[in-house]
Amino acid sequence: MAEFLKGCAVPCKMSFETLESVCRQKGYMCEELGVTRANINEYEVEFLCDYKKVNDDEFYLVKWRGFPENVNTWEPKRNLKCSKLMKQFHQDLDHILRLKKRRRSIPKKLSKDISSILVQKARLRVSLQHWEAHLNHSRNHPGNIFVINEVDYEGPPKDFTYINNYKVSNGIVLNGISVGCECTNCLKEPVNGCCPGASQHRMAYNDKGQVRLRPGQPIYECNAECRCDASCPNRVVQKGIQFDLCIFKTDNGRGWGVRTLQHIRKNTFVMEYVGEIITSDEAERRGHVYDKQGSTYLFDLDYVEDVYTVDAAHQGNISHFVNHSCNPNLQVFNVFIDNIDERLPRIALFSTRAIRAGEELTFDYKMQIDPVDTESTKMDSSFILGGLPGSPKKKGRVECRCGSQTCRKYLF
Repeated sequence: MAEFLKGCAVPCKMSFETLESVCRQKGYMCEELGVTRANINEYEVEFLCDYKKVNDDEFYLVKWRGFPENVNTWEPKRNLKCSKLMKQFHQDLDHILRLKKRRRSIPKKLSKDISSILVQKARLRVSLQHWEAHLNHSRNHPGNIFVINEVDYEGPPKDFTYINNYKVSNGIVLNGISVGCECTNCLKEPVNGCCPGASQHRMAYNDKGQVRLRPGQPIYECNAECRCDASCPNRVVQKGIQFDLCIFKTDNGRGWGVRTLQHIRKNTFVMEYVGEIITSDEAERRGHVYDKQGSTYLFDLDYVEDVYTVDAAHQGNISHFVNHSCNPNLQVFNVFIDNIDERLPRIALFSTRAIRAGEELTFDYKMQIDPVDTESTKMDSSFILGGLPGSPKKKGRVECRCGSQTCRKYLF
């Protein structure tokens, strides 16, 4: 029985906070939750809930890490060794006082509504920190993932699993590669055109790993059967995300977004669009359900045939959170590595221009490929979106909020 359950997973019904509390009470170690042999019996400040001043002494109401809030205690400032948490607490307090247009000096005692907001912000920050740690524990790529929400109190998505590669649904088979190249230097001395040449295409990358093909032309990378090693310049997408990226909450109703924390050069690989591979018939069925929910993440794999679709609604990587723009800085390319079925390309996103650190990453959900190239006519990748959460609809159309000067005003 156990062999049939290998690889199965279900969402946990407990929050990270509850799980940590249970682990500490039962004496269980859990690296991902931060419960170790060194700190399992220690009292650690998780966040500060309230503040008061009695005579000249300052006190903070402390939420202890791994313990329920009904055991919170008031502690004098002199006993606390958590300068970063204190700084964050007072930054939050200052922001709240500004919004409420109250005097900037700290009152001797906080009102219930202010302390309640402080606790909400602190709980959110902790939940996002746990999610961030979970994402980084799940990823298999070098680039780190950060999470921030300075807009509202929305926490991590409740039904989303981070995966690094396609998950193939029942009945779909990926055909592996049985032949590889014999090159000793794939870029400078390609034998018979290397892997791209075997499919009558040219090398996709220059010596800096930048794509030099026009959008619509396929990329053929070296594979597991090739003579070359991992340092081969024709292995780019398969190396995974190389940049530190941040999932952040947008302030104009576009939900979550993704920004880069590092400079990205033009024509550089940034990420893959990953999800569950399903048939087009199944995508049609799910699409009706997603339309009623308000959004969907179905990407047609119609490079040669409209047979399969990638569904990243509940299983995907960081590309799940990338927003649309009518003037995007990312472009889609079809990539083939260890699978020879042209109906099942990997979807890679490359930068269309230099992208500054801190800039949001976007791609066009309704991109149009230049039809001049013969291969481009095979690619009609349409990102099907039933409606962005919070986006207004007019006569069934979804209003675009990308804010670019070339905005088409409506997504669909």
